[in-house]
Amino acid sequence: MIRIAIVDDHALVRAGLRKYLAEQVDFKVVAEAANGSEALDIVRGGEVDVLVLDLSMPGQSGVDALAAIRARAPELPVLILSGFPEAHYAATLLKQGASGYLNKECEPEEIVSAIHTLARGRRYITPRVAELIADQLGDKSNLALHETLSEREFQVFLRLAKGETVGAISDSLCLSVKTVSTYRTRVMEKMKLESNSDLTYYALKSGLIQ
Repeated sequence: MIRIAIVDDHALVRAGLRKYLAEQVDFKVVAEAANGSEALDIVRGGEVDVLVLDLSMPGQSGVDALAAIRARAPELPVLILSGFPEAHYAATLLKQGASGYLNKECEPEEIVSAIHTLARGRRYITPRVAELIADQLGDKSNLALHETLSEREFQVFLRLAKGETVGAISDSLCLSVKTVSTYRTRVMEKMKLESNSDLTYYALKSGLIQ
């Protein structure tokens, strides 16, 4: 029996996914969460085989939650199930520790296939995502600017783009203000931008935030 946790801030999405997964003879949904903090509580319990994680959530985003989950339980497979197209996040999050990435517009059967693959200890990569990764490996010049950021830089970038202050980011990521400021400087240099407003515009235009 594959024990599954669903993390999504929309109760209707969780209910629909839970109902569908419950129809699979070897699946059991054992936990649900509406945000990253609740997801970490589930991970601490250690009774889950695969965690299905949304990206867009209030408070701690799915990106931050993934980093925290990887630190707490590096072997736990995490399937990202997001409303964002693969081109926006998939390659970046796979590099940051996700075990698979699916867009919410995928066929339900593909979610089942992905969970089975992850439960066997393998990554689930769709042909579209494989193509994106191959393109990036073949020509680094094709990388989007945000894909050149490190994991921590990417976290800081998203928070700045959402309007968080350096002080707030410092508190939430448990980093010093000086360290966050250094990350901000690196982000600006790598992305060739000059202000937080530029970051927000880039993130909105790229579909990284809503």
